[in-house]
Amino acid sequence: MKYTLNLGAKDFSSDSLVLVSAFEKTVEAKGKTKESKAIVNTHWSKELKTAFENIKTSADFTGSLDSTFTFHLENGTTILAYGLGEKKSMDFEALRNSAAKIYKSIASKHKEVAVQFDGFTLKNKAEESLNAMAEGLSLADYKFDRHFVKKSPAKLKEITFDSAAKKTGLKKLQKTLDDTLVVTESINVGRNFVNEAPNILRSTTYAKEVLADIKGTKGVKTKVLGKAELKKEKMGLFLSVNSGSGFEPQLVHLTYTPAKMTKKTKHIALVGKGLVFDTGGYSLKPSGSMVNMKFDMAGSATVYSAFRAVAKLGLNVKVTCILGMTDNAVNEFATMPDAIVKARNGLSVEILNTDAEGRLVLADCLDYACDQKPDAIIDSATLTGAVLVSLGNQVCGVMGTDQKLTDSLLKSAKNTDEYMWQLPIIKEFHEDMKSPVADLKNIGGSSFGGSSKAAAFLSNFVRDGIPWAHLDIAGIGDSQGHKAYCPTKGASGLIVRTLVDFLKNS
Repeated sequence: MKYTLNLGAKDFSSDSLVLVSAFEKTVEAKGKTKESKAIVNTHWSKELKTAFENIKTSADFTGSLDSTFTFHLENGTTILAYGLGEKKSMDFEALRNSAAKIYKSIASKHKEVAVQFDGFTLKNKAEESLNAMAEGLSLADYKFDRHFVKKSPAKLKEITFDSAAKKTGLKKLQKTLDDTLVVTESINVGRNFVNEAPNILRSTTYAKEVLADIKGTKGVKTKVLGKAELKKEKMGLFLSVNSGSGFEPQLVHLTYTPAKMTKKTKHIALVGKGLVFDTGGYSLKPSGSMVNMKFDMAGSATVYSAFRAVAKLGLNVKVTCILGMTDNAVNEFATMPDAIVKARNGLSVEILNTDAEGRLVLADCLDYACDQKPDAIIDSATLTGAVLVSLGNQVCGVMGTDQKLTDSLLKSAKNTDEYMWQLPIIKEFHEDMKSPVADLKNIGGSSFGGSSKAAAFLSNFVRDGIPWAHLDIAGIGDSQGHKAYCPTKGASGLIVRTLVDFLKNS
């Protein structure tokens, strides 16, 4: 899709379709009853204003949220007036969702569209409004269709934002648009990884595709550790999960160093769980629960997408990205319940449930991340079903050891209109993760507080003095159709924007 800015506009850049906004206004009529009327933002186009006023049926169009009204100018140009509801109720998330709905309604019908951007600018904040619209449009412009013989590509190829604003503001708005598209492109790359079939995206394939995708990006260095290297690193927990697999485990180590690195430049490590498929191991999942376990690598795709965006944007923050990739399968060599395995940091872990495997991969990866001496570590994982019980399937759970770091992530989530909520790690949860026969066990004594207990377990692998936050995205990693810019089924790409905002402000 091509996106263009046209400032200082005196006419529409398309004679195919022009998109204008309309707000709902409630007015007092005779008899003191209220009726709604639409205010179409015709702005600088007298022809558009005259045409709309001359169409009597326009009285039926109130401008209520997501309502539409189509009419034509004398030259044949189609005008689509899109209702945004009451202006006081409109915010950037609502605009983002409306933009996504607009895309879905026009993508198959028109080759190009001119957006009368002034009418979609909220609170006189052009940059924020452009960001929200571009996010909604470009994230809705995603389809995982690579395995269809017959594809149905969108007809829409170009969107132009027309504005009467002075051209002196072009540089700032262009940067906003360009930066937004880098982030949404990175989100869609991550969505592709998550949506890919597990018989195609093996751990080794995943690693190769990540390296191919990031190749040539300025400031990025890459390294991959296979089974032999993981043995040298003494990553017993990671290897125990891989022991039943026919494919090599992969630890992908990416580093982005900004061009202007100084002593004040922050260094953040991102760690992601990359279980390309999870059968549960010997603690085998029921068949119904095993379906969609290809999504169990969404945590790694989330942090990779954020890393990719930061590197492509050239942000002034150093980022290390550690992706632990394997599947969790069953064969004669697979780890059995009751096994005791030694972690990279020397702690012994009693494995009572082989389906609590993600925390084992993360544990060794977190210890490895500590070696990189970051200022903070953030991990992301589809770790527990318990987070859905506590927060539902639309909220990301955040836990950690440093309140300042947690607060910064919560602030970034709010900035980007993504849902995140803090869960506690109390001392009793730490006690519950102790084993009578080893230093730790990989599940708690009861099913209650499962998300927080998993985080309590992970905290043992983050060294003192390094702030750490854990994001449990099990509820929000896929199928978030309540947001128009997310697929109804498949990878959501949520929390990437939160992480990018956090890293941008680090």
